[in-house]
Formats: sequence, structure tokens, C-alpha cells
Amino acid sequence: MITITRAPPYLTVQDCGRKHARASGVPPGGAMDTFALQAANAILGNDADAAALEWALGGGKIVFEDDCGCAIAGASVRANVGGRPIAPCTSTIARKGEEFAVEQIESGRFLYLAVSGGIDVPVLLGSRSTYLPGRFGGLGGRTLKTGDTLKSADASRALSVAGTHCAAEMIPHYDAGIVHVIPGPQEDLFDDDAWGILCESEYRVSTASDRTGYRLEGPALPKMSAALPSEAGCPGAIQIPGDGLPIVLMADAPTIGGYPKMAVVAEADLPILAQRRPGEPIRFERTSVDHSRRALRRRQADLQSIARLARPAR
Repeated sequence: MITITRAPPYLTVQDCGRKHARASGVPPGGAMDTFALQAANAILGNDADAAALEWALGGGKIVFEDDCGCAIAGASVRANVGGRPIAPCTSTIARKGEEFAVEQIESGRFLYLAVSGGIDVPVLLGSRSTYLPGRFGGLGGRTLKTGDTLKSADASRALSVAGTHCAAEMIPHYDAGIVHVIPGPQEDLFDDDAWGILCESEYRVSTASDRTGYRLEGPALPKMSAALPSEAGCPGAIQIPGDGLPIVLMADAPTIGGYPKMAVVAEADLPILAQRRPGEPIRFERTSVDHSRRALRRRQADLQSIARLARPAR
């Protein structure tokens, strides 16, 4: 059992999302940084898709009501368990009554706190993730508040060992701010000049950005006159609206949209984009589908390596 004793401004339950609900108009949702969530789970020996806490916008505190293994990943934070500093991507044992506290989020946007066995909330449409626009999933479809309690699926798991660690070279280069993109379905509507602007300019994440999409500030792309019918969209799609400023669809984006999709963020780099704060720069580099697939396979291999390191803790 976990009790929220001082809720941060944003705290929800998330897993890897709803993978089979698009036909019903429900976006995949889930963690904004799926690599961080899966890495924290792998360190504890959890299933990769186990639900965890997605934490953002400030400090807060929770109390473990039972002995429990825990791990954090994603944003860089100053945090402690029972007054002991907790390192990122490292399994830690929290004893009954001990407090987990985030003092400050130093860099990055989303922190993931995984616990032994995962967070136990009802499964809805194949996922435990909170979908705030629809007010369902997680705990009542809302952000967590001070006084809320959550159960872990199996608090006894991962208690025998502490200190399982993920090597730094396995973590995405969040600080680089370089995001690879592949051509989107409407790439032919944009000429070489437009691609030059997109890939040679520095953009910044707008304050008008959330889990639905990241609006970008920077050089506008040339306006295009074609009227397009709505069509399927996906996280990572880069839409170009009438003002020419790109919008990158994120985890909670609608399943359809009518803006032309010039490019799509390589799936392996979505965590890097997700962790950029408003005002922080981002640069796009064009790549191939094959390169994108290879990068994603490397991410998956890294997660498998982390899981193998944690296997004795089961």
C-alpha cells in the first residue's frame, strides 16, 4: 500500500497504454516516456508494462505502508527514501513507514516511480493508464491527490536485493535535444526548402504543450493550400497547421486529424522529445525508416539487458 502524503502538481498512474482501442476512437495514451517506465520496471524485475507513477511539475511525498522495492527513471531529480538519496535507474528497498520524497525536478519533464509488482488499479480497455481528457483509467480517471492510497500488485517482489543498476550508456541522450524524423504521409506536399527549415532550424517547446501535443516555436514552414480530409494519426506525427509552426502529437493525441503530416518522430527518440520542457530547444534530423527501426531495436535490446541484470532479484 502507498499513501500520497503531499501530491505534486501532476501525478497519475500510467503503463504502456491502450494498444488496441484506436478503432473505438481511444488514443494509446500511457507513459509519455515509455523507455523510462519500462527501464524502471525492468530494474525491479516487473513486467515491462506494469503500471507506475508518472510524476511532473514539482516535488511531493509518498509513504510506503509495507516493505517495497522501488526505482525511478526519466527526469533527473533530487529524491530520497527514508532520508537516503535514491539514485536514478537503481533498485532501492523502501521499508514499512518510510517516505519517498522528491525535493526538486532538476532536468527533464516526467519522472517515473515503479514499485515491486506494479501499481494495482483496474484494467480498462487493456490498460491501467490514466486518460485525463476522457476521465477514465488509473484512479478514477484523475490526477492523484494528497491522501489517496494505491495498492501494489505484489509488494513482496524485488525485496531480496537492492542496487540493481542501469548503465548510463543504455539511457537515451535526453540532454542532446536531437530528435530523428522520418518522412510522413504528406511529405510530397513540402519541398526541399521546407525540409531545410525543419531540419536546419532550432525550435523550442511552447508553453502551450501537454500530453496531447507539443507545439513548437521557431521558423514557420511555408503555407500549403491543399485541403485534406481527416485521417489516422499517431504519437510522433509532426503536423503542420495553417500558421506553419509544427505540432508534434504525443501520447494522448486524438486518433484522427486533418493537418498535413510532414514527418514522424522516430519511435526510439520520442522519449527525448517527451522530456523537453517548455522553452527548451529541439533540433530535428532526417533519417530513414531502416535507421529508425535499428535504433528502436537497440532500445529494446537495452531493456532486455536491464531485465537480465535484475533477474536474480526475482
